[in-house]
Amino acid sequence: MKKPEIHSFFDERTFTATHLVSDPETGKAAIIDPVLDFDLSSGRTNTASADSLIALVKQRSYSVEWILETHIHADHLSSAPYLQQQLGGKTGVSNAVPLIQKSFGDIFNAGSEFATDGSQFDHLFADDEAFSLGGVEAKVMHTPGHTPACAVYIFGDAAFVGDTLFMPDFGSARCDFPGGDARTLYNSIQKILALPDETRLFTCHDYKAPGRDQFAWESTVAEQHENNVHLGGSISEEAFVKMREERDAQLSMPKLILPAVQVNMRAGKMPPPEDNGVSYLKLPVNAV
Repeated sequence: MKKPEIHSFFDERTFTATHLVSDPETGKAAIIDPVLDFDLSSGRTNTASADSLIALVKQRSYSVEWILETHIHADHLSSAPYLQQQLGGKTGVSNAVPLIQKSFGDIFNAGSEFATDGSQFDHLFADDEAFSLGGVEAKVMHTPGHTPACAVYIFGDAAFVGDTLFMPDFGSARCDFPGGDARTLYNSIQKILALPDETRLFTCHDYKAPGRDQFAWESTVAEQHENNVHLGGSISEEAFVKMREERDAQLSMPKLILPAVQVNMRAGKMPPPEDNGVSYLKLPVNAV
């Protein structure tokens, strides 16, 4: 099995790991879960995080074919449109994304002009869909539970799991967002853990569990089997669901969930400008 080359970028403000995957022979590349820097207090964006990634792509003369989202993120805004403008490539997400768009389109009262068919993205991936990155074989695995439209991208021996799994000392994703479900998440995780033990797993977030000094985002299937604090050993589905639902009831909402989802459900684009030429992000009261 051909191994891709992987470079990761960590944004400590949103605890997000963005991954740049490439075929070392052809230089074909994919970007997974890119960050647009956003200051909540001022409402201003900047592209510093994306520009660091662009610099490496250009330094190594990569050809970007894909800009992929593992799900519609609630903790950071996507820089996919900016990256596409600078580097080319197609945007992609799970073909279950209309479920998210319909749910949050209603919450934000996005109106009939907001399409809820996923058409903002260039490609909607079906479960088990195969593709390639140069000479690296790739596949998509749908893993709903955290959200209904979560997906894992598998390139060779590396799987990019989004929020479905975290590092073994931090556990698993929350399931209390609209459309989330702890039982569904348990079954999705079993699909990931059925991959070969040596498969490298890359998360898109890390929160530096107590007792760990450094941020981290790479583990293996074997390490998750043995050490995941929510799944290690032979925890039953019922025990996992009970743990996850009790834990979720104690969590606060992510700081950027309201601006992030409004942007990310549009494939990283801002809502249409109003008659003064300014885009606005809504703050629904008592709706989430």
